[in-house]
Amino acid sequence: MPKTITLEEFKASNTRDKFYVLLHGKVYDVTKFLDEHPGGDEVVLAEAGQDATEAFEDVGHSDEARALLPNFYIGDLEPNASLKSGAAARQETSGVSNAVEHGSNLMYFVPLGLLGAYFAWRYYSTGSA
Repeated sequence: MPKTITLEEFKASNTRDKFYVLLHGKVYDVTKFLDEHPGGDEVVLAEAGQDATEAFEDVGHSDEARALLPNFYIGDLEPNASLKSGAAARQETSGVSNAVEHGSNLMYFVPLGLLGAYFAWRYYSTGSA
């Protein structure tokens, strides 16, 4: 019977010294594989504390990569644990970056609008005198 990994234990295992990944409800200890990952350790570390299934499937890992998974399998995540996928977490933060981007646009258009209004005022105030 597979070991049950608690949500707290899973979320606490997010350092280079002890790193767990969740794929399809199964927990894998990929600590020793971080340095060997062909895409670099950053892409794996970016999925810390979240469900990495979508990211794993989106990349389209090879059969050879999937064959490695059983070597890293340590158990299943507790049944009622709710974790957001990495994509969902990034989507939440994209709302913030959209707001920042919108604010950045205002940073350019407001001064340009004020400058245009100033020149219009100067043009009309000197032309009517």
